[in-house]
Amino acid sequence: MTKKKIANIPFGPYITVLAGATVNGKPNYATIGAYGVVSQKPVLYISLKNSHCTTAGVVENGFFTVNIPTSDEIEKTDYCGTVSGNKVDKSSVFESFYDEAGNAPMIKECPVNYLCKVIQTIPIFDFTMFIGEIVAVYANEECLDNGRPNALKVKPTVLMDTGYFDLNNKVGSIFKVCSGNK
Repeated sequence: MTKKKIANIPFGPYITVLAGATVNGKPNYATIGAYGVVSQKPVLYISLKNSHCTTAGVVENGFFTVNIPTSDEIEKTDYCGTVSGNKVDKSSVFESFYDEAGNAPMIKECPVNYLCKVIQTIPIFDFTMFIGEIVAVYANEECLDNGRPNALKVKPTVLMDTGYFDLNNKVGSIFKVCSGNK
């Protein structure tokens, strides 16, 4: 296999998520691929452009949500990533709900939702990375196996620079590599 050096930018894949925040008393969502796990503790990060409406809501309230949309919701998901909340009210794109633990909206149509309290912010160029402690998690019962989300039932969407993609098959188990005699 021959490797070729290509442009020095991230291409993905990234699980597509909708970051949520309350802005001017209304729910607002931004589609992002810049999110992830920080450690083995209940902590996630999101990275938002400073000019985003959602960014202002996270700063103002100290909370954000990470909502994992199914591939069935790709049109609404893409809409939230291409239309600015600074110009358009996106509060009715999805049905929102809240947890008493923090002021940030979660999306009912998304099978998995995380509510996070900001514990650290890191400015990076024209973005802000918000590190948040997970204070509540919701999941649709039909997407759970033994109390944990099953990726094939959640149907997350993968984002690459060329488009959105869904998952089709489980191809392995985590940390189950057999150790052989060497």
